[in-house]
Amino acid sequence: MMAVIVIVIAAIDQAVKQLMLSWLNPGEAVAVIGDWFRFYLLFNPGAAFSMGGEGSTWLFTTIQLGFVVGVAIAAPRMKDRWEAVGLAMLAGGALGNLIDRLLREPGFWFGHVVDYISVGNFAVFNIADASITVGVVVFIVAMLTEERRAKHEQGSADPASS
Repeated sequence: MMAVIVIVIAAIDQAVKQLMLSWLNPGEAVAVIGDWFRFYLLFNPGAAFSMGGEGSTWLFTTIQLGFVVGVAIAAPRMKDRWEAVGLAMLAGGALGNLIDRLLREPGFWFGHVVDYISVGNFAVFNIADASITVGVVVFIVAMLTEERRAKHEQGSADPASS
């Protein structure tokens, strides 16, 4: 299940990036909902959401690769379904951006991530960044509620509690 989530998120991310690259011109905003939500193509050498770190592209690439490999190694041991979904969403987003860093200009390992979603005064981001953010929320909520969900499932499965 985790592998499917990772691959689907990375594939959707890359497909939408290709669409945006063919449709948008760098630096030109296309209003979707007034000036609040727009598409704005840029190439990000730094951290997620175009927030700094321009000189550390190689470091972000290394971290993303390590995270994707780490999730692949940990996946068979994941017991909680929601923690697995959260980690898979994180890894899918990391893989989507990793593909950019490995295959886009200015070159292998130092490629710039394609960002194109601009909301209000927030930074510009992409589907991979959104997946990472939602994945973190899902994972944290799953961790915080794991014990309660396990008790509930155990109570539902215990015929004596009926």
